Amino acid sequence: MISEATAKMMSILDLSYSPVGVKFTDEVPENAVILRKHRYCQALMKARQGEVVVLPGQEITCPAAARALGFSELPEKLKTGMGLVGFGIVEKEETGVRMFQDMPEVEWEGQSILLYPLDRYDEEPDVVVVEDRPEKLMWIALAYLNLRGGERIQSSTAVLQAVCVDATIIPYLTSELNISLGCYGCRDASDIEPEDALVGFPGSILLEIVEKLEYLNERAIPRSRAKNALKNLRGD
Repeated sequence: MISEATAKMMSILDLSYSPVGVKFTDEVPENAVILRKHRYCQALMKARQGEVVVLPGQEITCPAAARALGFSELPEKLKTGMGLVGFGIVEKEETGVRMFQDMPEVEWEGQSILLYPLDRYDEEPDVVVVEDRPEKLMWIALAYLNLRGGERIQSSTAVLQAVCVDATIIPYLTSELNISLGCYGCRDASDIEPEDALVGFPGSILLEIVEKLEYLNERAIPRSRAKNALKNLRGD
């Protein structure tokens, strides 16, 4: 059911990669690769490319992600803002302090995270993460709006920890869709394209999202992509 719905989503939106399922679990499937010395965004990259991977908390090499995912404490340089100043991300240490003070965090007893391509693994995830062009993600957001009866999306980002916090933890904690433009870390450490963005939403609504995408694909998506209004303006 999950893989079939994911295949429909990929077909309707012409996604470049499979959406990724994230589960906060110590489960290790038989075909899973246990990653060593990876950032969370790199683990998600590998799942997006087709691998089933397990990322142990002790193997997460990004200290900010390790803290946000509930595996370790934040290093002092990040707590004080010095680290972000050193990277040239913020001008003032107090700005970095505030960014980490407001960072959502998961508190749980597990030791690892499971990530997998949803088109190949038929199990409901805690969170679905999609990385692709904004136009494709726009339709997922519109499907969500249809699901929520038109309620506007209130998205949250610090342009920091885009994959781990924005696209994974916020949807996990709030049970709501969240949109991110990416961040310094994931754009440095993974193969996400400059033109790509991210969206994350609870895995429990995946089937409903796909149902709304099927509705949008009846008229709205093909009409918008045909650009007939622009062609009329140009006299094409």
